[in-house]
Amino acid sequence: MKLGRLSFIAVLGVALFGAACQYADPDSKYPSRTKGRVTYTGPGAPDRETVFGPGGLSLFGNDEPTDQGAGLGVNFYLWRASLDTISFMPLVSADPFGGVIITDWYTGNSAANERYKVTVYILSRALRADGLRVAVFLQRQDGFGSWIDTPVEAATATALENTILTRARQMRIAALAE
Repeated sequence: MKLGRLSFIAVLGVALFGAACQYADPDSKYPSRTKGRVTYTGPGAPDRETVFGPGGLSLFGNDEPTDQGAGLGVNFYLWRASLDTISFMPLVSADPFGGVIITDWYTGNSAANERYKVTVYILSRALRADGLRVAVFLQRQDGFGSWIDTPVEAATATALENTILTRARQMRIAALAE
């Protein structure tokens, strides 16, 4: 009985799908393949005329350049400079779409009883100073071997932000000079 129902449903589904495909126009989905014309709509393309005026309607963007890398949800130069600046620390997570880089705990050579962890937040698609935030965490080891959270001076995170911003500017200037 169940096999009969499943067979009926399968035959009905195939019949309906076939009937729906009968009226589909294969040329409507890919007109450039059949008409021999390709329209470029990427960066540097000429403005197009629409009912919203030249260039169309932009709901979420603005007209200032964003310096985007291919496939990144954040500013390419800030992303690359952040990775370069904290490259000596082991990474736990790097999300180029959300703009978050998280390192693992790092113990330097100078103090074996201290370890640092850094989280970098890229908040903007533009290369701006307020498009970057760095959080630095510090732990110190007590006499029993336990790690205890210790406050970090605000100047440490600010210095790291300035280093990343300087590196990002250098990379952008080098890219513009090419």
